[in-house]
Amino acid sequence: MSEIQVRMFPCLADNYGFLVHDPDTGATAAIDTPEVEPILRELDAQGWTLGYVFNTHHHHDHAGGNLELKERTGCRIIGPKADAARIPGLDIGVSDGEEFRLGSRRVVVHETPGHTRGHVVYHFPDDRIAFVGDTLFAMGCGRLFEGTPAQMWASLGKIAAWPDETRLYCAHEYTQSNARFALSVEPGNEALRRRAAEVDRLRAEGRPTVPTTVALEKATNPFLRARSSGLRETIGLPNATDVEVFARTRALKDAFK
Repeated sequence: MSEIQVRMFPCLADNYGFLVHDPDTGATAAIDTPEVEPILRELDAQGWTLGYVFNTHHHHDHAGGNLELKERTGCRIIGPKADAARIPGLDIGVSDGEEFRLGSRRVVVHETPGHTRGHVVYHFPDDRIAFVGDTLFAMGCGRLFEGTPAQMWASLGKIAAWPDETRLYCAHEYTQSNARFALSVEPGNEALRRRAAEVDRLRAEGRPTVPTTVALEKATNPFLRARSSGLRETIGLPNATDVEVFARTRALKDAFK
């Protein structure tokens, strides 16, 4: 089996668009539709035909281009069944644990409520990649617009349980600001310090910091590190539950400048 192909390109102010392509069958999907023209340009540049959109959630910078892209390409739209009423043009609703195929590739759906109540992520376990939308960012996680800290902590735990080498394609270039916050709550984390310096170098060169990996996030992302004694000490919750530590960390990030 040939290696799966992923093309990543900037959209809007700080979104990334993604095309994922199975070279063995020609099957191609767009992950969300933040902006139509960049998606069409990349399809044309690669000579790929769009068959599907995989929506992670309903926010406009993820699903706002659904109907136009569907009209212009004839693609089918796959998205969270639990949020079907808010996914424009939805053709196929999917739920937690459901599997389907993009060409010859196995795709597993995981419901990850927290950022929104219907958020899902798309995991290609045999290819060791996943598209995680706004659930997890490099050194960050999505704001809790519609879910609870307990829901988001459980959602992030699903991602953290995947193999360390799994590449995570998150939907925004937020890494530099996330790193500054992470250092404020876990200043003694040497892996975090090294990564923050590398992120600054990449951004100075105009290069993306996405994708990341499960291993890198477990080592440096404060939202996966509720058990870190250093984090707990900094935020003043040495004996709290993991969910309480996560909730305090998320609240601190919401107020961070």
